[in-house]
Amino acid sequence: METNGHLYTLKQDEELRIEVECPKNETITIELKSGTAEIFGTEMVMNTKYKFLPGTNFSIFTYHGCQVLILGNFETSPYASKETPMIMYLNTHAALEEMRKDAERKGKRGPVFMVVGPTDVGKSTLCRLFLNYAVRMGRRPIYVDLDVGQGSISLPGTIGSILVERPASIDENGFSQNAPLVYHFGQKSPGQNTKLYKLLVSKLSQVVRQRLDSNKKADASGIIINTCGWIRGEGYDLIKHIAKAFEVDVITVLDQERVYNDLKKDMPDFVKIMLQPKSGGVVNRSQSFRIQGRDLHIKRYFYGRYLDLFPHSFDMSLSDLKNRIYRVGGPRLPNSCLPLGAIPEPNYKTKLIPVN
Repeated sequence: METNGHLYTLKQDEELRIEVECPKNETITIELKSGTAEIFGTEMVMNTKYKFLPGTNFSIFTYHGCQVLILGNFETSPYASKETPMIMYLNTHAALEEMRKDAERKGKRGPVFMVVGPTDVGKSTLCRLFLNYAVRMGRRPIYVDLDVGQGSISLPGTIGSILVERPASIDENGFSQNAPLVYHFGQKSPGQNTKLYKLLVSKLSQVVRQRLDSNKKADASGIIINTCGWIRGEGYDLIKHIAKAFEVDVITVLDQERVYNDLKKDMPDFVKIMLQPKSGGVVNRSQSFRIQGRDLHIKRYFYGRYLDLFPHSFDMSLSDLKNRIYRVGGPRLPNSCLPLGAIPEPNYKTKLIPVN
């Protein structure tokens, strides 16, 4: 275990990869001492201290070289790497920006960009990178997060969208949550009710398009969509449904050549599809780590990242909740229990049922 401070010197186009595994109540402090650097597309300010909580994995990238001071205890030592796909990602951003300029000139919608891939390949990180780069160019893209298990916009079990107007905060680990549009799914995987998931995705896409129609700057900036890591069987069908619902015209597939080839075959000709590598700094998350992440996300939603919120409880009469609590979906009766010739109710998975 390393302790105290250490000054790291990064050369041009290098990144410093860091896993924060310090004790529960401690933090790691990062400070840029010279040069220029960024964390997932957000520029670091020189001589400003950034705090990171346990369980955080991130990398510091520099295009020109820099020196970074790290203070705190950590079990896994940070390391610098020259092997990074950042230049490839930068070229992708440049192509998206050209599409936005063309849309602005013609008064059309900007690129609708979707990131696809299995779990633990850096999909949400790549979305964050492209969103930050777009905002730094003066754009106002809409971010859509459809990952119900590890989403970043609201609570686990939801899908949603936000208008991104400024880069993500480095130590707050996310974008401003002002006026998010959120739909409750109620499960940690789309596979637990794919019919409801498709319904919510379609509804979200309709509302997002309406918002773009009323905001020319956002319309030209386009949409960036993060998806879940389910890419086989019904999961692949959901990817196709998302692409159709949002009228996606650019897809990046991370580290999954089979899905790339399938999408090349199944998507319309106007959809541009790219296969890109994942970053070598991506960390594989265990099932227990994912559960802890969801629990921590819920806690921070109510109490704040640094316990700066103060939720309170209050009593309600059970009669006040009558006819206000519903369950989505009900049991499907087996065919043997149905009258002769009858078929199961088609919307049993999305039907609202009062809870008494």
